Amino acid sequence: MGRPAPPPPRGAKKPPPPPEQPQDPYEFRTGEPRLLQAPGGTAPPAGRVVPIAMVTPLSGSRATSMQSREEQTTTLAPTSTQGSEGVLEPVGILQEQYQSLCLKKSKRVNSYILHILQEADEKIQNGEDRVTLNIPGNNRLIPVEKVTGEDFWLLCRVLRKNLNFQGLDMRYNSISDVGAYYASKLLQKNKTLKYLRMTGNKIENEGGMFFAAMLQINSSLEKLDLGDCDLGMQSVIAFATVLTQNQTVMGININRPVLYGEQEESTVHLSNMLKENYHLAELHVCKHGITNYGMKYLCDALFLNSSLRYLDVSCNRITQDAMVFLADVLKTNTTLEVIDLSFNRIENAGANYLSKTLASHNRSLKALSVVSNNIRGKGLVDLSQAMQENLVLSNIYIWGNKFDEATCVAYSDLIQTGRLQPDNTDVKPFVVDGRLYLAEISNGLKKHYYWTPTYGEISNDLANAGFALVPVGQQP
Repeated sequence: MGRPAPPPPRGAKKPPPPPEQPQDPYEFRTGEPRLLQAPGGTAPPAGRVVPIAMVTPLSGSRATSMQSREEQTTTLAPTSTQGSEGVLEPVGILQEQYQSLCLKKSKRVNSYILHILQEADEKIQNGEDRVTLNIPGNNRLIPVEKVTGEDFWLLCRVLRKNLNFQGLDMRYNSISDVGAYYASKLLQKNKTLKYLRMTGNKIENEGGMFFAAMLQINSSLEKLDLGDCDLGMQSVIAFATVLTQNQTVMGININRPVLYGEQEESTVHLSNMLKENYHLAELHVCKHGITNYGMKYLCDALFLNSSLRYLDVSCNRITQDAMVFLADVLKTNTTLEVIDLSFNRIENAGANYLSKTLASHNRSLKALSVVSNNIRGKGLVDLSQAMQENLVLSNIYIWGNKFDEATCVAYSDLIQTGRLQPDNTDVKPFVVDGRLYLAEISNGLKKHYYWTPTYGEISNDLANAGFALVPVGQQP
């Protein structure tokens, strides 16, 4: 045996104890939350994206310790009780649970969340068993206090075991990748939430990876909206990879990711996903920088796909050449019902390709948007003539193109004869000095999807016709 260590010299200071490591990879201090440690125990270097393997659920002693800590920190007034068959039954009042949790954690109560929870309590007490929480940060109708990652952390703890919620709308708040982490944890445990909308929250690439990992586990979510969330290339590819196996997600929005490069890797991966996924009905890939090259890959996949009903490729770099591929798809595809080509550049030639196919072959497409595509009179007249032949095509949106007198007469005739209902288009004819013109009206596939008008909530489906024609998941 070795000799014992000599005692420290008199007056020497004892070394400080090692700092206690947080059990939770995200620990909230005063002010805004910050990432202290990535799941797995090590902090990733700056600029590195956490792969899916690092954001999957933890296992072993670390998972056990995190689970025990979660149970200890959420001991409140009971949110649920065990029924006769062991099924959780909702009890208690949500606003009281939220206030109690804020008091216990010494956090400030978010007045906006409290107001929405009060409304939810009233609906539940009135007998509604499926409630959607709408907490948008851009609501113009009531005073709004934007939800931060810390607020969302507390909200997720309140909702984790509640069985009354089917939808959660958190668009345009201040939720970062921290909130994405807790949202993914919520969805790993909650089996009743069908719709989650995080539009406009800058969760970035790391947050997208958390959601991609969650989709490997969750078997109840039907629609996920991560548009305008600054997703990166790796998280978009991760979603494409996960959706080849996930059989419950029916609609996904990954609009406006932050992509670098011109090779369209994300579009290629999404196309490969469509070849293997037979459950996805709605796909939004707006502002992906898709060119004719990427559109060809998507069209090749649509020859094999038999489930997609709503395709949104608006605000890309698609030109008339890509319409040759899409027209060929529409000759044989019988599932696509809504196509959004807004804010591309298909011009007269592209409109002509589509109008020939719609007039002679396709009898499944119900809505087509070609808003702001640099189409002139001849191309717009061709589309109006296709509507005369194709009685299934009910909605067409053409504003933002180059109208001439023939265009105005053609669409005025469609409306006056009843072939095109005034609610199913975004133009309305009017006469000045004996000449016919077209004015814009507030209809479209998703006119008020991102914002609420100052005069109140939209009570009809005219402004968001795409979601009315293809009702996927639970749309708030």
